[in-house]
Amino acid sequence: MPSMTRRDLGIAGADITLFENVFSDPDGLFRAVEKEADWHSENITLFGRTHAMPRLICWMGDKPYRYSGLTHPPAPFTPSVRLIAEKAAEIAGAHFNGVLLNLYRDGGDSMGWHADDEAELGPRPVIASVSMGAPRRMRFKPKKHFAGESFGIDLAPGSLLVMKGETQSNWLHAITKTRKPVGPRINLTFREILDVA
Repeated sequence: MPSMTRRDLGIAGADITLFENVFSDPDGLFRAVEKEADWHSENITLFGRTHAMPRLICWMGDKPYRYSGLTHPPAPFTPSVRLIAEKAAEIAGAHFNGVLLNLYRDGGDSMGWHADDEAELGPRPVIASVSMGAPRRMRFKPKKHFAGESFGIDLAPGSLLVMKGETQSNWLHAITKTRKPVGPRINLTFREILDVA
């Protein structure tokens, strides 16, 4: 197993670091997480039309999490997810009490443009994104108020992408569909859910 590498992206208005080769057996972790998680599909309503979410999801944590008009009740971390969470928290220098797991079954599954900027994440959240399975490209584009050039990052299995500082305030990110043949991918995005009055 190659040693872990760190790459600070140096993007204006963001604090994004990519750590590669974080986990020694990403294929084994993929299989364990895939088996342990309670995967399900949900519907979302956009512009008055309801669609099936183009991926499977699972929420684990101490508290419920609400985004895109949906509230996800908490389920405890599974053993494999807890192991990944501890490593991600150590590297990110943060505390995490929740994780959104996404299972992209093939290149037709995707995550639309968004920012992790819900009130319960606080004004400058630390988001730690762990990738297992097939590599996919994460795309970034600036929000309307911010001047910047769009870019993409290829996320290999066993990698950890840490976003903090003003990243969610200034940038949107997505996993777009691809017609290239691609295998399944699991992404775990760790975060801290705060008590918001």
